[in-house]
Amino acid sequence: METILEQQRRYHEEKERLVDSMVKEMLHKKNTYREAINSDHRLKYLLDRYLTSTDRLIELYEDKDGQRKAEVASLTGPNEFQEFYNRLKQIKDFYRKHPNEISVPMSVEFDEFSKARENPNEDMANFVEFTDEEGYGKYLDLHECYEKYINLKGIEKVDYITYLGTFDQLYEIPKERKTGEYRKYLLCLIEYLTWFVQRIKPLMDLDSDLQEEVDQVLSMWETGTIPGWPKETGSALAHVGAHLDLSAFSSWEELASLGLDRLKSALTALGLKCGGTLEERAQRLFSTKGKGSLDPSMMTKAHKGRISKEKETARQKELATLEAQVYRLSDLIVSQRGATKENVQRKQARTDAERDDSENEESDDDSVDEADDDVPYNPKNLPLGWDGKPIPYWLYKLHGLNISYNCEICGNYVYKGPKAFQRHFAEWRHAHGMRCLGIPNTAHFANVTQIEDALALWEKLKVQKQSERWQPETEEEYEDSQGNVVNRKTYEDLKRQGLL
Repeated sequence: METILEQQRRYHEEKERLVDSMVKEMLHKKNTYREAINSDHRLKYLLDRYLTSTDRLIELYEDKDGQRKAEVASLTGPNEFQEFYNRLKQIKDFYRKHPNEISVPMSVEFDEFSKARENPNEDMANFVEFTDEEGYGKYLDLHECYEKYINLKGIEKVDYITYLGTFDQLYEIPKERKTGEYRKYLLCLIEYLTWFVQRIKPLMDLDSDLQEEVDQVLSMWETGTIPGWPKETGSALAHVGAHLDLSAFSSWEELASLGLDRLKSALTALGLKCGGTLEERAQRLFSTKGKGSLDPSMMTKAHKGRISKEKETARQKELATLEAQVYRLSDLIVSQRGATKENVQRKQARTDAERDDSENEESDDDSVDEADDDVPYNPKNLPLGWDGKPIPYWLYKLHGLNISYNCEICGNYVYKGPKAFQRHFAEWRHAHGMRCLGIPNTAHFANVTQIEDALALWEKLKVQKQSERWQPETEEEYEDSQGNVVNRKTYEDLKRQGLL
């Protein structure tokens, strides 16, 4: 059984190795889109494991049960040697009972992880599950959501390509057509888009991002600025009236003394019927004294409608929050959305034979990607352009890349073209060579590439600076008592001779 201190040491080691693995994973070159997605998922796995180890370390350091404190006391107490030999005896007894037990160090696990990253097998290459239509995260597969959309009542029927470009334009659908089936469609769309984003961007905290959108919609609801949900303007005379404190009245006859108008105002404020004679109004109002709930038969139709309106408002708020999540998710998949539209159009324009050929080509995507990553044919050793292919030969000669410039100060490094040659005087290689010679890399040494020329020029500059330096013996002036101005050397000679 591991001790508390040994567990802490192991968790600290695991955290350090996890950080090192994450750095190596981020620096690893990703040549294809598939490798980039797999790399993000490996980073997500390492990060989750790092957070788990951190939580366990915090629990051990908090030491709520006091075991760590007791273990430290046993190691630092007066019988520390006895504790040491007891633990040594436990280790010997364990290996005496289990002589074939092998302790595998933690470094083995991380070495295997690094080897799997460098040379992935088939399982590591298909680290994430995607459908054939999705092309390992390149395209969307919204056919199920599209079928739910075209089956909504009152919705204009469109084809799949049009749906791909307009599925997030939910603000154009009238509120009257956003029924319960529309809510199910939104939930289906959010479920798929969330699942897709989590697979292509596993490091993104999507839950908090969507929660921010929901909170923003709830805060903007009263202002009526949410797209597709304008603020409803209710009647100003919907609920008029003043409440009346019934605790001061002991009978309905006392209420009747207030008059018809005051009783009507109090009944209207409570949402009750306000018709009838003075006695009926007083009895109806007095019957509500001390009651938490009112008789529905006494309420007006407007008050009943107010309750149903509150439920409708809550339903509309929920739909608005769902639509906001769709807007946010659609912003995260802009590139995949455009690629999906082009892919569907390309497939629809093909014949049956071409579709069969394309399916065979898609099964060999990995081999094609690997072939594209090979070094292209370049017999003249031309530099590569932005597309990874050699630039044209006329462009090579136009920039003077066929002219080589040798710099002895840079260790006989060869620069191709006048532009690279002029730029290298301000770069680190030339500055390091000048510093090794003990010469400052100033503008005086521009276009100087030979060590002998640089040293000669530096000696010449030092002589020139020496001649320009201030010489007080010849340049400092003194004045005698008669007003004659002489230099310092002459003044001191005349003074020693006593001629001043």
